[in-house]
Amino acid sequence: MKNKETSCGVITFYNDKVLIIKHIKGHYDLPKGHIEGNETKEETAIREIKEETGIDAIIDKEVSPYKITYSPKENIIKDVYYFIGSTKETNIKEQIEEVSKASFIEIDKALELLTYQNAKDALKYAIVNKK
Repeated sequence: MKNKETSCGVITFYNDKVLIIKHIKGHYDLPKGHIEGNETKEETAIREIKEETGIDAIIDKEVSPYKITYSPKENIIKDVYYFIGSTKETNIKEQIEEVSKASFIEIDKALELLTYQNAKDALKYAIVNKK
């Protein structure tokens, strides 16, 4: 029996840039994190962006989240839901326990920097569907 994990994040745009993070382990990714308690997926996504980057994200509720399913470790299946959103602010404050760098990057550069193909696919979905 595999254990199930669920994480949520917001692909957060500011003008023509997108928020990405570099983890202290070295890989580039979109900010996300695990659901805590009775949080909704949306609440988790917004909290995680705030915790990891200090940014307040606004989710576009008209666009369905992009779902990724993968196995990060043996006996674990993980679902990640990426909402599409935006922000009106750019004052980043990294969560030093997890994030070595967070920044708004041009979309083409972000697609190059993101370490994992599933994150690149999520960003491509967001680019096509963002308002």
